Amino acid sequence: MSAVEGELGILARRRIEAEIIKPIYEILVRDYGKQNAQAVIGEAVSQAAVKAGEYFASREPNGATLEGFVALQELWEKDDALKVDIIASDATHYDYDVHRCRYAEMYHEMGLGEIGHLLSCNRDEVFIVGYAPNVELTRTQTIMQGASHCNFRYKVKDQEPQQ
Repeated sequence: MSAVEGELGILARRRIEAEIIKPIYEILVRDYGKQNAQAVIGEAVSQAAVKAGEYFASREPNGATLEGFVALQELWEKDDALKVDIIASDATHYDYDVHRCRYAEMYHEMGLGEIGHLLSCNRDEVFIVGYAPNVELTRTQTIMQGASHCNFRYKVKDQEPQQ
């Protein structure tokens, strides 16, 4: 049995969250302006992403690793949420491109396209901080913000020599 078997897929979770966040965002925009509303949503979602990373890491019996993180990707891909091409996957790198993102499609359909990056894309960079702080993500483009694909490049950071 996989570590993620029986778990609700992330796409389904994000839909539920978006249905709750949408009216909150609309009220924040009305009362405080778009810039402030986006700052609040961005900060709250980023904090939640770090906590989610920490939660998933706490469930790893041998500690969080890049390989464990790769195994979790099943949750993000569940329900055909992503069309992914894996470029490299080993103990120190996990590189892939996303060519279809149902998260982006869903947020646009829900009228949340302008904050889709806050609700989804920005989580990626901070989730890994909570899950495995020794892993870093580099991504230069996303479908959510108009690119043809998202380019995810995860890498285990070089260890500092101990003195």
